[in-house]
Amino acid sequence: MKVTRENAERLSVLEKIANGIMWWVGSVPSLVVHTVLFLTAFLLPAFGLVNFDKMLLTLTTILSLEAIYLAIFIQMSVNKSSEHIEVLREDVTEIQEDIEDIQEDIEEISEDIEDISDDIDEIQEDIEDIAEDDEEEDPTERAKNVMLKSNVSTNKSAIKSLRDKIQELENQIENLRSEE
Repeated sequence: MKVTRENAERLSVLEKIANGIMWWVGSVPSLVVHTVLFLTAFLLPAFGLVNFDKMLLTLTTILSLEAIYLAIFIQMSVNKSSEHIEVLREDVTEIQEDIEDIQEDIEEISEDIEDISDDIDEIQEDIEDIAEDDEEEDPTERAKNVMLKSNVSTNKSAIKSLRDKIQELENQIENLRSEE
């Protein structure tokens, strides 16, 4: 069956009405109205306005119809809840996949940092070897070597800072996983 725009709008109106009724049935005003109606129903025969058997028959019929509609409204509510739960389940699955992707990225970055750290260590060793070989070099070369050593030290501390940040991110990922 093809749903036309007009049918969809009607359905939407019906759903809005049903939502309003579901909200009202579970509210304090509904409790008060039902209590007043029941009291009135039982007081009518007490004052002789209605036969007790007719009141019970009418009340039973009304309550049966109300129970049928309440069951329908409850099922509608359960269906909506199931839809929302499924949407949330999909969102959680996507978040878990994103967390796994982030963790893989962090592991790759960590490996890259290790490689860079190893390269810096090798460069520093090369600089030290050059410095030992060229004890009698000119001041300009000596200044270059000092600057290279300084840059290597700066890079080492930057790498240490990156490692600490990666560790912090990994801890946060673990915390997110444990919250699930």
